[in-house]
Amino acid sequence: MAKHLDLEEQEQLDQIKHFWAQYGNLITWVLIVVFGSMAAWNGWNYWQRSQATKAAALYDEIERAAVARDADRIERALTEMKDRFAGTTFAAQGALLAGKTLFEAGKADGARAALSWVVEKSSDGSYQAVARLRLAALDLEAKAHDQALKTLEAPFPKAFEPLAADRRGDVYLAQGKTDDAKTQYQNAWRALGGRFEYRKLVEVKLASLGVDVSTLSPATEASP
Repeated sequence: MAKHLDLEEQEQLDQIKHFWAQYGNLITWVLIVVFGSMAAWNGWNYWQRSQATKAAALYDEIERAAVARDADRIERALTEMKDRFAGTTFAAQGALLAGKTLFEAGKADGARAALSWVVEKSSDGSYQAVARLRLAALDLEAKAHDQALKTLEAPFPKAFEPLAADRRGDVYLAQGKTDDAKTQYQNAWRALGGRFEYRKLVEVKLASLGVDVSTLSPATEASP
């Protein structure tokens, strides 16, 4: 009986050896790929978390510098942010904050550079839209009206379209083109809807141009 079992065990062992000889390399490589991919994925996630943590710390530095109105410190932190963490959300947020603070500090060129970087480098359409609106405001402040309109030519996400229309109205009004300004303000007013407080500001602009908003057609009939 023991001999019979030994023979069975030997047959099983021979089958295993045969199977391993035929498929062993393939199995080994599959395991290497699977475990290697798992290690790479875990490593990538760790790296991403590490980058996000470091970028967040640098954004905090920009924020503290903004509170302190320290323009030089903001520019240094933003440069480091763009060099090391350009692909993170914090970089776009930091550049927007830097642009606002630098403008308020009288550094229009620095503000423009920060906002232009967001437009060119950010992969988030909302951040790009905010940057374009602020760039157009800088152009309007500098009386660069044609440049402001060019900045506003790019497509905006739907949620930002009424804000872009309002800003175009501001530019046309500054140029003395009141009819064009009315059209843009009307488009902005219709698109904003009654839920937005910003709509009241547009109403004031329209009223200053002699437009009674109660006479305007519904949003569905608004001009593109």
